[in-house]
Amino acid sequence: MLVSFSYGILNKVSNYIDSSSDSLGMKKHKIFIATKTYPSISKTYRETVCTAGILLDDDDKPVDWIRIYPIRYRRLEFDQRYPRWSIIRASIEKTDRNKDSRLESYRIDDSSIEIIRSIDTSNGWQNRKDLIFPLKFSSIQEIKERGKSLGLITPYHINKVFTEKSERDWKPKQQVILDQLDLFEPPVELEKIPYKFGYDFVEEDGKSHRFSISDWEISELYRKCRNKSQKNREEDKEKEGLEKVKDKLQALAKKDLSFIVGNLKDHRQNFMIIGLFYPPHIDHEQLSLF
Repeated sequence: MLVSFSYGILNKVSNYIDSSSDSLGMKKHKIFIATKTYPSISKTYRETVCTAGILLDDDDKPVDWIRIYPIRYRRLEFDQRYPRWSIIRASIEKTDRNKDSRLESYRIDDSSIEIIRSIDTSNGWQNRKDLIFPLKFSSIQEIKERGKSLGLITPYHINKVFTEKSERDWKPKQQVILDQLDLFEPPVELEKIPYKFGYDFVEEDGKSHRFSISDWEISELYRKCRNKSQKNREEDKEKEGLEKVKDKLQALAKKDLSFIVGNLKDHRQNFMIIGLFYPPHIDHEQLSLF
C-alpha cells in the first residue's frame, strides 16, 4: 500500500540537516537522484541544471525531497556526472532564503560529489519504490497545503498526451550568454527544443491539470529520434521525433506512472512535471503467499 508523506518526517527534516551541519553550514549527505531537468540558461552560471532527489539518512532511509540548484552538470568532471537513479554523497546547504525560500531548495559544492551506487530495476523497481513511495502525496493540493514545492503524485486518469510548439530560438539575451567568450571555458552549445511535451490528467480528488514536462530524458529522446530520422526534410524529421516521443509517453501511461512535480520559484502556484516514475504493472491477482 502506498502511503502519503508523513507529518512526522516533516518535523525531522530540519533537525536532521541542522544536527549534521558544520560551522560553515555545509555538510555531506547522501541523496537519491530522482530526475534532472533540461539545462537552462543563467546569467551567472551560463548553463544550469535543476536536480530533484531524496535526502537519505545514515541508514539510507528517505527523509525528504530535495532540490539541488544550480548545477553546471555538463561542466562536472566525468566521474561526477551522476546518472538518474543513483545515490550520491555531496556537501550541501540550504539556499539563501532571500534567493529561494522553498523548503526543499539546497546549494551544493559540486566538487564534493561522489557517486556511491546505482539503484536497479530488479523485482519490479522495488528498491526504487522503497525510496520514493514513502514520500508520495495524494494531490497537488496536498503539496500546497503542506507548504511544499516538490513531490510525487500518481494521476487517477490520463486524458491525453500533448505536444505543442514553443519558441524555436533562444531569446537574444540568452544567446549572448551562450556565446560569451571565456578565457577558461569554450562557448556553451545548448540546443533550444522548439516543442513542449506533457500530459492532461485528472487526480484522485477530481481536479484536472495540464502539465508540461521538463525532464531532460524526454527532451533528449526527442533530439535522438529526430536526428536518427531518415526523412529528407527537417520538418519531417521533427514530425517523426514528435510522434515517437508521443508514442513513448502514451506507452508510459500504461505503466504504473507517477509524476515528480515541482513549482516555479517566482510562481509558486504553478507546477510542472520534472520527472516520470514508471515501474511496470504488477498483477496482484498472480501474487502468491508462497
